[in-house]
Amino acid sequence: MLTFKSIEIEDKKTITDYTYSSNLPNCDYAFANMCSWRFLYNTEFAVQDGFLFIRFYIEEKKQKRLVYMFPVGDGDLQHAISLMEKDSETSGHPLLILGVTSENKNNIEKLFLRQFRFIVERDYFDYIYLRDDLIQLKGKKYQPKRNHINQFIKQYDYTYLPVTKDIISECKQLGQIWYEANKAAENNKDLLHEQSSMTFALEHFDALGLQGGAIVVENNIVAFTYGSPINQVTFGVHVEKADIRYDGVFSLIGREFSKRIPQQYVYINREEDLGIPGLRQSKLSYHPFLLLEKNAAIIRV
Repeated sequence: MLTFKSIEIEDKKTITDYTYSSNLPNCDYAFANMCSWRFLYNTEFAVQDGFLFIRFYIEEKKQKRLVYMFPVGDGDLQHAISLMEKDSETSGHPLLILGVTSENKNNIEKLFLRQFRFIVERDYFDYIYLRDDLIQLKGKKYQPKRNHINQFIKQYDYTYLPVTKDIISECKQLGQIWYEANKAAENNKDLLHEQSSMTFALEHFDALGLQGGAIVVENNIVAFTYGSPINQVTFGVHVEKADIRYDGVFSLIGREFSKRIPQQYVYINREEDLGIPGLRQSKLSYHPFLLLEKNAAIIRV
């Protein structure tokens, strides 16, 4: 029987002892994401039999529905998934695992022959890039990005600063400006949730293990970004905000931050596009090394 508890900042080491050493590059496994979004998903974890288990709640037909992430660890995977199945049964729902990569889909199929059905969730594919590509922006395909950066540099004198407690309040102010500029009736609820997650992350920046950077023009922060490690070779970029009046600033902050991510991280995960057309176009324009397929795995009943 699994015993779950709510994720707290103090659980960082326990959780990252599993996630950092895994081969799972999903943005969902970044501790900072789990912790800063727990207010919305009531995210919980358990550790048992050599595995880390994560469960949370989503809204389904206007009701809360318990779902799980693929277990992280070494040991008897079939047993681990069976534990999740039993736990899910206590909530009255058949087991649903989200964010299942194609590799782990194959693992489930081998262990549970035809017992699961899978739904490909394109809106939740992760965009994973080679760190060097985002730094160098080489070749014809990146010419538009280089042009945007060059236009910004010609027009503005700027400074790059690491995100520290000294500029957190200004980052929050810019986040509010971005929200006001982008909110609309159809997305206001989602943006408010993002604001809440971002505020929590900025207010607990060091404790969450976040790293970030900002672009300053005339003593004003015009862009900032932050992220955290997902595993030993993959770094996740969780938030990137900018004053859209400064053309080219998004391209610049992306490149400058990528330069300062520790060199051990070969890959940068810039997360999902959530099916938003403009966001999808933007993420594709950086030519991902990998679109990480993610599936929903539902046990047949």
